Amino acid sequence: MPNTPPPPAVAPPRSRTPSPSAKAAGHAVTELLRAWSAGEPHASDSLVQLVYEELRRQARLTLRREGEGHTLQATALVHEAWLRLGGQHNARWESRTQFFALAARMMRRVLVDHARTRRALKRGGAVHVTVGIGSADHAGEVAEGTSLDAVDVIALDDALGRLAEIDPQKARLVDLRYFAGLSIPEAAAALGVSPATVGREWAIARMWLRRDLEA
Repeated sequence: MPNTPPPPAVAPPRSRTPSPSAKAAGHAVTELLRAWSAGEPHASDSLVQLVYEELRRQARLTLRREGEGHTLQATALVHEAWLRLGGQHNARWESRTQFFALAARMMRRVLVDHARTRRALKRGGAVHVTVGIGSADHAGEVAEGTSLDAVDVIALDDALGRLAEIDPQKARLVDLRYFAGLSIPEAAAALGVSPATVGREWAIARMWLRRDLEA
């Protein structure tokens, strides 16, 4: 993937023209992602204008789920995740959903790396950055703080790694639902399965994570 310029320090100004439909916007993002992968020189500049606000929304969603202890702001989280996305040289961008799912994963990696660094600086002291895996059926409800179970972000990351070893799709579903904030129908489309399957898998994944984290 070509060099990635940093995103703007502030959100780009809103266009005065009517915004395109969600379908048209999604198509535009997909085409720009493919152009970016192909090395077209101005694709990343155009792409960031379309995705920056959604990335900030995603970052705010991620940070709201945390308890006390994090020091990153949404803008900084977006910037670090964007730079990591630029390092995905072997990525084959196929859709807007795939891009935002990977962006969510990068944000999780940023948070985990920051938490690990702070813990190391404390020389093993108690540095807990918490998130909630929640029991709500809709990602939006979890984002608003409904029925949250606070867990350490490093412990959650370790648990997701163990889940990925035995069931990669369930681990990916957690990324899509919890970290990317996708609805059940959106996650189903991303995974190529039915919404009913996602609903069942989501419940099982949450149950597995709870048990693993309590062990």
